[in-house]
Amino acid sequence: MSHVQQRLHPSVWALAVTAFAIGVAEFIVVGVLPTISEELQVPLSRAGSLVGLYALALAVGTPLMVLLLARFPRKPVLLGLIAVFLLGNLLSALSTDYPSLLMGRVVTAVAHGSFFAIGATVAARLAPKGQESSAIAVMFAGLTLAMVVGVPLGSFLGNGFGWRLPFYAVVALAVAGFIATLIWLPSLAAPASVKPAAQLAAAANPAILTMMAITVLGFGASFAAFTFITPILTDITGFSSSVASMLLVVFGGATLVGNLLGGRFASAIGWQAALRWLLLALAVVLVLVALLLPYQGAMVILLFAWGGLAFGISPAVQGGMLATAQRFTPKAVDFASALNISAFNLGITLGEVSGSALVEHGHMALTPWAGVAAAIIAQLPLAWLARHERRSTFSIAMN
Repeated sequence: MSHVQQRLHPSVWALAVTAFAIGVAEFIVVGVLPTISEELQVPLSRAGSLVGLYALALAVGTPLMVLLLARFPRKPVLLGLIAVFLLGNLLSALSTDYPSLLMGRVVTAVAHGSFFAIGATVAARLAPKGQESSAIAVMFAGLTLAMVVGVPLGSFLGNGFGWRLPFYAVVALAVAGFIATLIWLPSLAAPASVKPAAQLAAAANPAILTMMAITVLGFGASFAAFTFITPILTDITGFSSSVASMLLVVFGGATLVGNLLGGRFASAIGWQAALRWLLLALAVVLVLVALLLPYQGAMVILLFAWGGLAFGISPAVQGGMLATAQRFTPKAVDFASALNISAFNLGITLGEVSGSALVEHGHMALTPWAGVAAAIIAQLPLAWLARHERRSTFSIAMN
């Protein structure tokens, strides 16, 4: 690993710094949701929309921004996106009411998805031959590390010293990412352009849409409950808010382990088989979470299993979208990748909306069951896509 790290261009690490800031910005609200709800005097279910609407803005904005920015050199594009991200978090930190905080979140979200979609291709271009995946992994490690360190620490600080403090910390991280990118990222011309019509065709391809549905349901399965994980741990399981914040470290550590093991699992048995088993395991764990919410010891163990499976799905669906795009829409692989980022965030929105609906009616303890349903339903498009690929292979062989 050290040999790979020595060969990586330093700008990949600059991208990882910004990825870390983005990861903290996206999920920090989860850790301080009750505090925001209380201070801004909005119901907890409405405060939950700060997670869901962020993801929705990201899902809608990412493919559009990727198309709009396709013709421009990469360095000024990434610097501009970091600047917009910084501005959005500053607006959030300075907000005095719910609408202004929501506006800051939407601005942040638009920059978030575009940065990852474009940044991943830049990291791959800068990597030595054969090390493209390692470069992308280093960049995305910033996002995963945010779940392990940034979100729990931000939650602890936000609940102890005010929810705005973590947003100011993200602004500082964004400044560091901007400076590092300005110094280290070389000038890169825009990639050879593909006509927008050819890229947009991916959005109408049945196989691409089915893969998106798998991502929405599979990744989104965790977020009905995870959006409200802090009040669940304090109000139902009976932990103090400081212990609940530290338990997010358990969940975050599991996401890092799950992401690594999920990738190896998918490589070993294929992404389709891996997803079938991972979705089944996630459904089982969420059933156990729903049944054992009042038991503190059980919840600590289940949080680790849940976190590992929730993010262990990510490499399999990412690999699945890439393989599906290369097979069915080879001229629009990058745009299909952007669509998959949208799908991840539509999943977060779906989870948050279903969770908020339950919380609004006083059924917070039922939120894991919404995830169970999503994980089970995700098996249907997965089975359809497997049959579709077999028919496609048979048709090619016959011709």
